[in-house]
Amino acid sequence: MNILIVYAHPVPTSFNAAIFAVVKDALSKAGHNLRVVDLYAENFQPVLSREEREAYIENTDLVISNVSEHVENLKWAEGLVFVFPTWYFGPPAILKGWLDRVWLPGVTFQPAEKLGQTTSSCIRHVKRLAVVTSSGSPWWWMVVMSNPCKRLFTRGLRALFNTKCKTTWLQLYDMNVIDDKKRKAFLAKVERKMLLL
Repeated sequence: MNILIVYAHPVPTSFNAAIFAVVKDALSKAGHNLRVVDLYAENFQPVLSREEREAYIENTDLVISNVSEHVENLKWAEGLVFVFPTWYFGPPAILKGWLDRVWLPGVTFQPAEKLGQTTSSCIRHVKRLAVVTSSGSPWWWMVVMSNPCKRLFTRGLRALFNTKCKTTWLQLYDMNVIDDKKRKAFLAKVERKMLLL
């Protein structure tokens, strides 16, 4: 399967970097074709400019031309794997900006044409979604808050994918207070899940 890995963490020595390494290695061992986007390493510009916003619907090709490599990656991918920390109940700003600037009309969706319609998908070829994240909050607090980050990926984005798309959500809670044993157990779990993707 063609899998695009999208990684977002600014610190190369972070635990998220360790997760990222395990994900890449396991997916490679499983025989998938991989493309990797490391948003911080490539210094991705997450801000949707005024020019891009004004052209968003009327001249989408202009916006696409600014992120053409990322658009090509999305068109190529049959599976998407995201690795990032959950900060303030959402993905890092750089990843949210990637969604804003790359998931464009004609790329991932077609805007509704009249009142009452919803958007239609341009990426039904995506058959697999996996998200691996960490958060400082305990699991029960994320339940109380309805885990908005999980809802964004597994409902909002997932709605655009193949109707039979399988989803894997792996979240390490209490990141700031757990011990190395729990971190290692999480990495082992990530490896098992990625090998089966």
